[in-house]
Amino acid sequence: MRKFLLLVTFFALSAAFTQAQVTVNKILCENRSNPIGLDVAQPRFTWELASAGRNVSQTAYQVRVSTYPDFRKPIWASAKIASDSSVHVAYKGKPLASHTKYYWQVRVWDNGKKASAWSETGYWITSLFNQTEWQAKWIAPGYQEDSLRASPIFRKSFSAAKKVSSAIAFITAHGLYEAQINGHRVGDAYLTPGWTAYAKRLQYQAYDVTDLLATGSNTIGVTLASGWYRGTIGFANNANRYGKDIALLMQLHVTYTDGTSEIIVTDNSWKSSTAEITYSEIYNGETIDNRKIKQGWAVNGFNDASWSSAQVVDYGTKNLVATYNEPVRKHETFKALRVIKTKKNEHIVDFGQNLVGWVKIRLKGKKGQKVTISHAEVLDKDGNFYTDNLRSAKAQDNFILGGDGVEVFEPHFTFHGFQFIKVEGYNGELNPDDFTAVTLYSDMAPTGTFSSSNALVNQLQHNIQWGQKGNFLDVPTDCPQRDERLGWTGDAQVFSRTASFNMNVDNFFSKWLKDVAADQLPNGSVPFVVPNVLGKNDAGSAGWGETATVIPWNMYVAYGDKRILADQYASMKGWVDFMKSNAKDDLWNTGFHFGDWLFYSVNDDTDGTSAVTDKYLIAQCFYAYSTQLLINAAQVLGKTDDYENYGKQLKNIKDAFMREYVTANGRLVSGTQTAYVLALNFDMLPENLRPQAAARLAANVKAYNNHLTTGFLGTPYLCQVLSRFGYTDVAYKLLLQDTYPSWLYPVKMGATTIWERWDGIKPDKTFETPTMNSFNHYSYGAIGDWMYRTMVGLDTYNDAPGYKHIKIMPHPGGGFTNASASLQTYYGTVSSSWSIGGSQLNFDVEIPVNTTASVFIPAKDAASVMDNGKPLKNGKLFQPANSKETYIQVELGSGTYHYTAPMDGQK
Repeated sequence: MRKFLLLVTFFALSAAFTQAQVTVNKILCENRSNPIGLDVAQPRFTWELASAGRNVSQTAYQVRVSTYPDFRKPIWASAKIASDSSVHVAYKGKPLASHTKYYWQVRVWDNGKKASAWSETGYWITSLFNQTEWQAKWIAPGYQEDSLRASPIFRKSFSAAKKVSSAIAFITAHGLYEAQINGHRVGDAYLTPGWTAYAKRLQYQAYDVTDLLATGSNTIGVTLASGWYRGTIGFANNANRYGKDIALLMQLHVTYTDGTSEIIVTDNSWKSSTAEITYSEIYNGETIDNRKIKQGWAVNGFNDASWSSAQVVDYGTKNLVATYNEPVRKHETFKALRVIKTKKNEHIVDFGQNLVGWVKIRLKGKKGQKVTISHAEVLDKDGNFYTDNLRSAKAQDNFILGGDGVEVFEPHFTFHGFQFIKVEGYNGELNPDDFTAVTLYSDMAPTGTFSSSNALVNQLQHNIQWGQKGNFLDVPTDCPQRDERLGWTGDAQVFSRTASFNMNVDNFFSKWLKDVAADQLPNGSVPFVVPNVLGKNDAGSAGWGETATVIPWNMYVAYGDKRILADQYASMKGWVDFMKSNAKDDLWNTGFHFGDWLFYSVNDDTDGTSAVTDKYLIAQCFYAYSTQLLINAAQVLGKTDDYENYGKQLKNIKDAFMREYVTANGRLVSGTQTAYVLALNFDMLPENLRPQAAARLAANVKAYNNHLTTGFLGTPYLCQVLSRFGYTDVAYKLLLQDTYPSWLYPVKMGATTIWERWDGIKPDKTFETPTMNSFNHYSYGAIGDWMYRTMVGLDTYNDAPGYKHIKIMPHPGGGFTNASASLQTYYGTVSSSWSIGGSQLNFDVEIPVNTTASVFIPAKDAASVMDNGKPLKNGKLFQPANSKETYIQVELGSGTYHYTAPMDGQK
């Protein structure tokens, strides 16, 4: 019996030790899992820790790096470093070599002095560190292109005489490319090399193609298309924006098991021709003619004697950069929900979701039969196909059958925004099973979840996420369906914080911001769109130029990465100095501005109901905001002189605002919601005038019968400001408003994404002006920021950003019985959930290992709060400024926590 009890005790203690033992999970290099093609000299490592215990933190770590997976010869083995850093820890070993695979592991020690096991083995593959390492030549088609500019195809056969140990391919193009080796697709990325400021930054991609090569004969095949480079992009049929040419650059590094190596490059030994893709444009769609397939052209043994030799062209390599962000990939697929025959005798397929991508179809018919697929977001009030809002974009894919049984068609180098397709030219009955909608967007990891007791608000969250998916296709586009699809800077900056909740946009924005800096004018002005295909504009616009300051700061706060501030600091400073240079006596009241774009406006307005906000008042507010963010960045980066100088400038900017736009009693010259929201959010008013300004804002909302009137620049901050100044009840009324203008009006009208206009579809089912009426336009989805950070209360502090120090302060109310959110941070999952049953609040939080949290429990006093069924200890009363709400504040380490409190006196 005694032996049995000893065994039980031993196993119990072993189980307890195992549960308490910290483990290392989800290791990342440069924020990605096993990235290929990094040209970062000191890549940074991130790891997530897990432990069943509470209050667990890291006290030390050790990293090792090797070119061998068994680490028998590490090139860097750090000492045991006393530090709680587990995010963006830099490599500090000897210089890295190009096109080389490196393996790495990490282990940690926790605050119980226990060491973890080594993590799983991760790896990264370097790209080319020096431009001189490019031995490949740019090649262009060796034939005369036709007027439709059919997609050129290139091929090259070569022999790998020995067994291959590794093979890394580096590829880019003027245009878009898809590559094959021995008939197998290279990688799973689409629309490569992506869209950048090509003249200064042309990305190339790297692929580990070891498994695609065979000993002996091999064949490479590459297809190109015009894409953003020379296709129609921007307004007024603006083609050939970056050049008229189309070209390929590829370099394949092959290493054999005996240690020898060789490089296969593009040169004049390659052959060129055309095949079944006879036309491809982003706006207009793609034509595939299966009668022109060159069967087997990308495998060994194909006779290419009739093909033209590729032409070598000298485009240089100075603008080539490695790819840092996640590529565009395929994601969700949707089967057809129904097939409709309209009053106009149109054959329509409905996929049930406004999405971005294309349709994969199965067809059977006669040789030469042409089937046209048109794309639309909505049907008109009579149920007919509606494409007026696409403007000049044809958005059509044409498939010409080869006549050989069932044929599968799928585009390659275009994308569409749609929920419905119209099928023309097909003689038989449409079978829903033959149509699959395929989504395309940048491969950003989903990170945030949100749900509540209100089904309409849940659908709103769905729409916000799908607006982001559809418009985050390598660049943050304004709309994915019409003849635009441009990287509008204003849209991106207002949504950037919300974007960081829904998905991991760290690398996505880091890449795009480099193009912002590349396209920024020498005087500091930021273009309206990036990449800039609209031409030179010296004016800059308040709220649009703020992309240069707002997004770097938001990404720093969301992910805790100082490097993005360092990389973008010159751009941030350039934009602030541009505003300063255009200001007189510290007042920026010159130049063109979009203003509060698409604010609430009434036709034939006779009594001032339209919410017109003075554009220069807006400009002054953003001038101050950008200056404040530059000051913040200077402080983080230790730029003392800038911190002090711009601090003095900020005071002058706010003083100028007070002189120009504020009466002695604190009334603004524009009495709109946007005016008060911006003045309050950016602290333009002295503290003694802020309460009355907030009251004016709340009164304005009431005057419009609890409707918002804000446009692109006021909307993101509206509910945040109301809650900050004690009007969360008003914020909830706005959130739950379901008549125009409101967030829920489009939801009730059947929206599955965010609309460009509050009334894109009017109550009588007619449409807003088709010249600017996108049904997938993410900007107004910025309300998601308030839903996450205020409603559920999931936030981070600037003193330890990236959720190293977490703030959780929910605001129950609005008649909701529950709301919850979670966020996958670099440290792990943080979550907040509250529910109300009767008069009791249930509040649950989850805090990741190696972080701390300040948690605010909605309650009147600590004595009324129960911590997992026991009286709460160490709680203190906290009341936010300008608020009647009270909280009990507790400081927590990692773990899961459950609190209950009476709801008496809480809204």
